[in-house]
Amino acid sequence: MWIVRLALRRPYTFVVLALLIAVLGVLSIATMSTDIFPSINIPVVTVIWSYTGLSPTEMEGRIVTVSERAFTTTVNGIEHIESVSLRGVAITRLYFHPNVPIEAAIAQVNAQAQQIVRALPPGIFPPLILQYNAASVPVLLASLSSDQLSEQELNDLANNFIRTELVTVQGASVPLPYGGKVRIVQVDVDPDALYARGLSPPDVNSAILAQNVILPAGTAKMGTIEYDVAINSSPEILGDLNKIPIRYVNGATVYMGDVAFVHDGFYPQTNLVRRDGRHSVLLPILSNGSASTLKIVAQARQLMPSILTGLPSSLKVDFLFDQSVFVRAAISGVLREGLIAGCLTGLMILLFLRSWRSTLIVATSIPLAILTSIIMLDFLHQTLNVMTLGGLALAVGILVDDATVEIENNHRQMDLGKPLREAILAGAAEVATPAIVSTLSICIVFVPILSLGGVSGALFSPLGMAVVFAMLASYLFSRSLVPTMVLYMLGPEARARQGDDSGHPPIRSFFGRISDSLETGFLKLNRAYEGALDWTLEHSVVMIIVFLGFAAVSLFLFPFVGRDFFPTVDAGQLRLHVRTPPGTRIEETEGYFQRIEDYIRQVIPANELNVITDNIGVPNAINLALSDSVTVGPADGEILVALNATHHPSADYLKTLRSELPRRFPDVEFFSQPADMVSQILNFGLPAPIDVQVTGPLAESDTNFRVAQQIAGELRGVPGAVDVHVQQILDAPRIMIDTDRLLAQQVGLTEQNVANSLLISLTGSGTTTPNFWLNYKNGVSYQVVAQTPQERISSLDQLGRTPVAIAGQAAPRLLSWFGFAALTCLAIVLLASGVAPVWALVLLGFFHSIFFPTIFALSVKHLGPYTKLGSSFLVMSIIGGAVVPAVMGYVSDFSNIRNAFLVPLICHCCVLYFSLRGYQPVLSSGELEYADSIQ
Repeated sequence: MWIVRLALRRPYTFVVLALLIAVLGVLSIATMSTDIFPSINIPVVTVIWSYTGLSPTEMEGRIVTVSERAFTTTVNGIEHIESVSLRGVAITRLYFHPNVPIEAAIAQVNAQAQQIVRALPPGIFPPLILQYNAASVPVLLASLSSDQLSEQELNDLANNFIRTELVTVQGASVPLPYGGKVRIVQVDVDPDALYARGLSPPDVNSAILAQNVILPAGTAKMGTIEYDVAINSSPEILGDLNKIPIRYVNGATVYMGDVAFVHDGFYPQTNLVRRDGRHSVLLPILSNGSASTLKIVAQARQLMPSILTGLPSSLKVDFLFDQSVFVRAAISGVLREGLIAGCLTGLMILLFLRSWRSTLIVATSIPLAILTSIIMLDFLHQTLNVMTLGGLALAVGILVDDATVEIENNHRQMDLGKPLREAILAGAAEVATPAIVSTLSICIVFVPILSLGGVSGALFSPLGMAVVFAMLASYLFSRSLVPTMVLYMLGPEARARQGDDSGHPPIRSFFGRISDSLETGFLKLNRAYEGALDWTLEHSVVMIIVFLGFAAVSLFLFPFVGRDFFPTVDAGQLRLHVRTPPGTRIEETEGYFQRIEDYIRQVIPANELNVITDNIGVPNAINLALSDSVTVGPADGEILVALNATHHPSADYLKTLRSELPRRFPDVEFFSQPADMVSQILNFGLPAPIDVQVTGPLAESDTNFRVAQQIAGELRGVPGAVDVHVQQILDAPRIMIDTDRLLAQQVGLTEQNVANSLLISLTGSGTTTPNFWLNYKNGVSYQVVAQTPQERISSLDQLGRTPVAIAGQAAPRLLSWFGFAALTCLAIVLLASGVAPVWALVLLGFFHSIFFPTIFALSVKHLGPYTKLGSSFLVMSIIGGAVVPAVMGYVSDFSNIRNAFLVPLICHCCVLYFSLRGYQPVLSSGELEYADSIQ
């Protein structure tokens, strides 16, 4: 009662307080983030390891397992660890207990990751560590396309120019683009040219590292001026990289352009994006989990025209899969329903209390209670979302009770003839205890929600807080603001009642006449209810049987009612994962996707279809970590289908595709994934609502896989279960290369030489020895990668011809030494006298016995299918050598026999030149290895 008396004594205080709440509430609404769901702040840390070219098995055994054991040593509060290993990429997620500070967890993980790098494969870089948030889902996709720009130019513009501008949008997270070709400075190694010069791919890489360096020189003070000293450590013109020397051999310099071609190129494409059948690039824009989706999308759309101002005019950027449309529709729906509920509540109060003043008082207290709840939610760093607004809409019907009961009791006291102030105090005293008990009872119902944990707690706790705050505020307003407004607004009605008591005829208002009619109808209904109640009391047994029968029928229907964590949402989007036969190269996978896309267009009418986007292959590791993608290689990908606003149920189309696609494409596996942001958030990063994990010893991975397949087969028989599949792939094709270490050691090579040659030739030099070149025209540093073009290694024979040598060291030349010995013998024949020339001729014959088989073997080596043709030319040249004796006889006739040996001297000089310059022996990987086992 004290607060009611205080409000009546200090009415302006509470009026100003109400105005202050209104202002602060409007400011909170304007500044609070708006999203579909509350923030799901479950502590999860993602660790991304990258080591290009390493197989998934090696990534697991040599990197993931080592790092997981190290994390469990010094990182505190780990609940469990999950890891996914792909080719060259491993993603480890560390799930922590709810109360673990995520900042401290990231610091501990980072410290441990930096320490264990030395125990991992050589050349690996420290991992990228991110905080994972299930609510960080793509809210918008920017699609880049052009009729003139290439895929590498599209990817370069998206990554280095558009993405760097979009990250300035508050709350937005913009990872690397999907699709396109990553732009690099490409060094196309020529294996045949390396053969001819006794070089190997590591020699090319060593030359790049030695000749393209980024080192400062410093300054020099000369006289009164201090000069900045610069050197040409890195060429300014890209073409100059073709002129850098690799090695000085036998009086001649081998340049980069002799064995390779440096040009503006791209990495071998591992991720391909198609939009309606055309290659494009997708730039995802994510919400960081606590930002407003509506603001992010609006600011991104507003910023894009200014970004495109300085870019090529042929570049087109379209926005796809805009989730703000769905968020806005959901929020608007909740607000609309809440507004309708408030209007209906006010209308009922107006009709039953017959007072527009009383209705205005109630209509004032309800919004103020809601604004107070919003202020408290803003203070607790909550957002405006479906859950909080749903709680407020739920509370509208409850909030009306406090003010209505207070006002109705005041009316009753005034009807008893009490003055207005006395009626307010008496009425407030009578309902004080029931009102506080009723308010607390409702609040207690929502208190247990606050104790929920995990995703459920993150979703439903804001709903409970919204209702509790609004209820408590409503009770306080009913004890303060409502009495104040009654005192100042119901004075005319109190005087009107006094006029009725004095005998003057009352004046009925329009709403009063409507209320009288409702009162008459209510009295009739009440009499009918009394009659029905009398009948039920007389036939109580019948009513009990009817009630029990109704309850039994209702209970029988319970198993037929679907149960789910959240209602199904039709956002007009489909997301289909397609997995072609393992090992399919990305170019062939694109053909599968084209045929599947053609069938989808047959199922969905053109007037309902908006866009179809294909995302094929494995994207960047960061994109994998920030999404729920389950793509494991170039043989699978996703098809995103967006429907127009007017369309048939998406579930019907999905049902048709589930049944027809496996029948039309029997060698392809299909399963759907969540397409809308609601399902993606509720799945918490998993590709499906139900995830079954099979654990077992690493040594028995094949057995674990068979058990998983058996479980999947049984789950497919569960009614209602769809898209049951096993995520892992264990039957991908593989080429196994075994090195003959003994042979390699005999020629001065080691396993490291073999591995380095294959690494640079197949994967590229950027894995372990990164090098960069600055493009002064656009200010972007591009990585310099030496690699054999993939089209040059299209068979086992070409793979086996990968040159292997010790970097910086020429291979031994037996033919060269014998050539010098033969020339020495001929010199003795020409210059010496006595028996020395005779012995020299004998030794010359010995050396000739080495010449012919060695020249033959070296000439036909590595000719492959041209070996037979090369042998024919060699035989013809040997037969043609029969001309030499005739020429020697001719010279003898005109001079002497000693001078005739000048003819073979000239021939032996040609042989020596062939051994030194025309051919330089180098062992290929095929001589050190055998690659005939394909698994």
